[in-house]
Amino acid sequence: MIIGFEAKRAFHNKTGLGNYSRMLICGLSKEHPEVHSFLYSPYMDGEYKSYFTSYANISTRQPTGFDKRLPNLWRSFGVSMHLKGDKVTIFHGLSHELPHGIPHDIKKVVTMHDLIVWRYPQFYSLFDRRMHKIKQRHSCHIADTVVAISESTKKDLIKYLHIPEEKIKVIYQSCDPIFWQPIDENEKADIRKLYDLPERYIVCVGTIEERKNQAAVVRALAELPEDVHLLIVGRQHGSYIREINSVIKNYKLTSRVHFVSNAEFENFPGLYANAIASVYMSRYEGFGIPILESMCCDTPVVTSNVSSMPEAGGDAVLYASPDEPHEVATQLNMIISNPQLRAELVAKGRVQRQKFTQEKVIADLYNLYNTLDPQEEDDL
Repeated sequence: MIIGFEAKRAFHNKTGLGNYSRMLICGLSKEHPEVHSFLYSPYMDGEYKSYFTSYANISTRQPTGFDKRLPNLWRSFGVSMHLKGDKVTIFHGLSHELPHGIPHDIKKVVTMHDLIVWRYPQFYSLFDRRMHKIKQRHSCHIADTVVAISESTKKDLIKYLHIPEEKIKVIYQSCDPIFWQPIDENEKADIRKLYDLPERYIVCVGTIEERKNQAAVVRALAELPEDVHLLIVGRQHGSYIREINSVIKNYKLTSRVHFVSNAEFENFPGLYANAIASVYMSRYEGFGIPILESMCCDTPVVTSNVSSMPEAGGDAVLYASPDEPHEVATQLNMIISNPQLRAELVAKGRVQRQKFTQEKVIADLYNLYNTLDPQEEDDL
């Protein structure tokens, strides 16, 4: 089996789509050495190139000659010219898009993580909105199988893009392997010292933007004990930070809210593990990775009762409306004041997270590939 991957984000995205791509490619290569993967990306000089060099069954392709001058055009059209020569039998677009011109006898798979541009178009410029919609519509309709990372995303695919239900396969995603490693007390102490963490804090991880709804978490903080702080971990995006700072000022919480925008990814598990609780009040997510990351670090979670969050959290987390900061505060206070509840949530989280292991994701995808690979069919 020879699989081609649209791999730009595997080489350059630090979180989210990049982590998903690296986890899938490396996991597949490790678990199934008989599978050969070709990674197609216009850029391969990123910090993640070393992830793939140790695998003998991974090859890379990038534009050469004149194509170097038009890397995005090569990514959208030129990639398809290499597939026959590389004997690719399945091509998988890992993040919402497939190139044009893929030969008809090559099976096509595209992973759809979310449909934010369809549900919240106001968060995009007019150009980006049109471009994303064109690419997503094209990719989903030419794909033989559309992988949705949650039932919530599947429903959106049916509603907004009118993709037949039988064409969609729900395969949940996992999180980076570093979150699955045990964290000892010495490591936690090192992280606490490195980031000068408060004694008691709740952590909120995610890009600072309106959809992630950090302002509601700040408002909830006002109803928590005064010695409890809030650590907001994520890149600042757009003007939403001004709204958050205004809320902080109005509620007189300046000394209790701490922003960490430059944390090393390898330190994220320690930032979770030192927290009393993790809070994630996003209004919409394809899956909600911080929920899983928190459970992997044995950190109780309060999250939104909408979108895909209940799928990720199951019965292992507490829920609140993203529009009701008082509900968020009530749930957080329960965790803070009730050690028994905290222990119960940690125990349930250890069970819930087993639904999303890397091994399970890889097994599900490998089974999908086997149903599509024409060579496998010929061998039967």
